[in-house]
Amino acid sequence: MTELPARSDPAELGFDPARLARIDRRMARYVDEGLLPGWLTVVSRRGRPVHVSTYGSRDLEADLPVESDTRWRIFSMTKPVTSVAAMMLFEEGEFDLTDPISRWLPEFARPSVYTKGSSLRPVTEPATEPIRVWHLLTHTAGLTYGFHHAHPVDALYRQRGFEWSTPPGMDLAACSQAWADLPLVHQPGTEWNYSVATDVLGRLVEVVSGTTLDRFFADRIFGPLGMTSTGFHVEGDALHRLAALYVPKPGTREAVRNDAFGAAITRPPDCLSGGGGLASTAADYHRFVQFLLRGGELDGVRLLSPRTVELMGRNHLPGDVDLEAFGRPLFAEMPFDGFGFGLGFSVLRDPVKAKTLATEGELAWGGAASTAFWVDPAREITVLFFTQLLPSSTHPLRQQLRQLVYQALVDR
Repeated sequence: MTELPARSDPAELGFDPARLARIDRRMARYVDEGLLPGWLTVVSRRGRPVHVSTYGSRDLEADLPVESDTRWRIFSMTKPVTSVAAMMLFEEGEFDLTDPISRWLPEFARPSVYTKGSSLRPVTEPATEPIRVWHLLTHTAGLTYGFHHAHPVDALYRQRGFEWSTPPGMDLAACSQAWADLPLVHQPGTEWNYSVATDVLGRLVEVVSGTTLDRFFADRIFGPLGMTSTGFHVEGDALHRLAALYVPKPGTREAVRNDAFGAAITRPPDCLSGGGGLASTAADYHRFVQFLLRGGELDGVRLLSPRTVELMGRNHLPGDVDLEAFGRPLFAEMPFDGFGFGLGFSVLRDPVKAKTLATEGELAWGGAASTAFWVDPAREITVLFFTQLLPSSTHPLRQQLRQLVYQALVDR
């Protein structure tokens, strides 16, 4: 899918057009000040776009503008897709959410948990309960990321070659085995820690379904939903539409190109990362978020039942607490205050605590290159934001975008 639906009259759908224009004015400043290369924003209500805007370049050096069919590395916006894949198998009775993952991934049969010591001399104890499927979906398994730089186990991940990518030559099965060999940072189910859990979930999808993750996505999700421009690498004519990847220059935060990391998406990966490996377009991901908004169905194609999507959108953190109370104070793709976590994305529990104009029950997540989406089921709003600046913690883009979108919503 390369084109978004035609834009609708914002006033007809409850938005003030003059107030929507504030989105562009504010976000344009990031480009004008050299902090972002360019961006694309889509605001929709009831499946109908009311505001679609682009600004700046998809490739500064080649002077190529952002266009509607630009390809973007969506990194962790891959996670909701993998979570949908898993829940499709759940609906088919292939597993229960409480099942130990070692039934299909025997490498996780005897996990150990870090208790003290350094990365050179870690002291561990056996896990008191198995890692279960819902632990993977909620990032409560005790797995981690090497890029956190916050815990001795993070350093163990880096020592094994896991930081912002996976070691060359290792497929998803080999990566899963390597992660299982490393200690957990906490007992399963006792804390929230952003991690490779969704990558392990992708491996679970492969084993349970009997097919590779890219094939499952293509045959069971992307094909049925008409997402023709989403995949684990970009090739052929689409390379001309691929946005370049940028990082902030130390000191000035000026956006500078990083081809060493950005070029990875131009070749088939060794590891099919269900946690962060996809590239997509605004039109394709718009179809995915409409599928979520409509309760698992789009254009007559149903992949999930409404009850399953509703369950995914509930806060699954024990005691219905937010991430601030249950999560580790680390990098993540969303704030912690007022936000819980469902089966694959954040869930807004308390707009007052979160200090946001957004609506309780909002589903959201983002990607490491500062992309983001949210789905507001109560007000039937979806929002997409694409750019290519890594890491996503560089600027408060997502908080500002929420503020700018909801101040433009003038109906009740």
